[in-house]
Amino acid sequence: MTQILPEAAIVAAVAEPDPAAYRRPSGSGPVAVVDIGSNSVRLVVYERLARSPTPLFNEKVFAGLGRGIETTGRIADEALARALGAVRRYALLLRQMAVTDTYILATSAARDADNGPGFISAVEEITGLPVHVLSGEDEARLSALGVISAIPEAEGIVGDLGGGSLELVPVKTSGPGRGLSFPLGGLRLEEAAGGSIAKAESIVAATLADAARLTQPGATFYAVGGTWRSLARLHMVESGYPLRVMHGYAIRAAEALEFSRMVARRDVETIDSIDVVSESRRDLLGYGALVLEHVIRVLRPRQIVVSALGVREGHLFERLSPEERALDPLLAAAADLAYLRSRSPLHAFELGPWTGEAFAALGMEETPEEVRLRIASCLLSDIGWRAHPDYRGEQSLNIIAHGAFIGIDHPGRAYLALSSFYRHVGLVDDALSPRIRELVPIRIKERARTLGAALRLAYVISAATHGVITRTRLARQDKRLVLTLPPDLADLAGERLRKRLRQLAKIGGLTGTVEVGPA
Repeated sequence: MTQILPEAAIVAAVAEPDPAAYRRPSGSGPVAVVDIGSNSVRLVVYERLARSPTPLFNEKVFAGLGRGIETTGRIADEALARALGAVRRYALLLRQMAVTDTYILATSAARDADNGPGFISAVEEITGLPVHVLSGEDEARLSALGVISAIPEAEGIVGDLGGGSLELVPVKTSGPGRGLSFPLGGLRLEEAAGGSIAKAESIVAATLADAARLTQPGATFYAVGGTWRSLARLHMVESGYPLRVMHGYAIRAAEALEFSRMVARRDVETIDSIDVVSESRRDLLGYGALVLEHVIRVLRPRQIVVSALGVREGHLFERLSPEERALDPLLAAAADLAYLRSRSPLHAFELGPWTGEAFAALGMEETPEEVRLRIASCLLSDIGWRAHPDYRGEQSLNIIAHGAFIGIDHPGRAYLALSSFYRHVGLVDDALSPRIRELVPIRIKERARTLGAALRLAYVISAATHGVITRTRLARQDKRLVLTLPPDLADLAGERLRKRLRQLAKIGGLTGTVEVGPA
């Protein structure tokens, strides 16, 4: 029978962890952004200033600062009290978390309200920090930079819908263009229309007439903002989409137009899946849908892509050095996870070149994007090792498929997740949900299977120890896939290794052979 120890004895039996032993990525931090918007006041604390920022803490309060400004010109007293109460809490949390740098950004409500300057002064007194009141042009630029930071290849138009305003800005890989700001935020539009969707439609149509000069038929429209994310989440559930990740979610423009039109003209409470939208967002959902409908009509994009990153991340991106901004955000995040969770981060870095050699030997051609995904997959290949062996494949798939990655679309996520699943479970699909496979074409799935097979072979050679696989070679000789081991590693060639070599070779229609050669 197990002896139950008293609490003091249990505490005494547990060694106090050494803070010096904690793994943290290099760099100063934490850093924080307090985002004072027209609808919400949010605090996000990030692990550090980095190419792929990772939130440590995220909290928002729906203060409704923008409600009433359209008719009274002032922020209501109740909204001021809620917002300042949130700022006091955030100020304490910032001290508690030992945040090294804090940026306070204020948008439409603070700049447009008659009592905005007094509110800003109160925030500065509470926090002891300056508040950056962003102009409409500033908001547009930072929103665009946030999207560019998350989607480096972004080309099209970024739209950021807040409570007070809508910012539209063209983007190219070279950077953002000059944006436009429109008074079409959800709170402001609801108030201007007196709660009438029909009147709101007339306002939106007239206001967006000037946006026609930004029209880019066939381009991508990048949607930023909580209301549009809620709309996309509703569409995701209504359409039975297999992945519950908002960033990178893509919808054909024609479908987004019809869906937005439906949401704007229905009582949202009658929509079957409305429970996936928080109650605090539902009142403005129809107005956000109406704005998106008319944006699509005016700009005529090919598709809508949701970005989870916007003004806050754009502000941080602007603070990076040119060298840091040039880094690949996906590979930066994968490298951090390899460092934090792998048995040997150095081994994870060795896998990229080694699996590249395997793909070449098998005649498996790759595009530059597929090479990038393979390297990221290698870095993530061992992050689930602490899970129970029976569930490593499933848990790794879920962690990776739903991870807070940027610089990747949903098919790319599926590639990363599937390769890790096959690496742990083997080249079988029986335990794999068929839904995740819907996201990738056959070509990508086969490359994920090939990578999974290569990783299974690599790990039985190395046992996750660095400096081993770099001493081996994989090459094609006629109809054989030959693994060459140096003499001192010859005893690794047991039946398990040979079986996994045969599985990998079979993908390329080859036979697998182990040879011992010079080190």
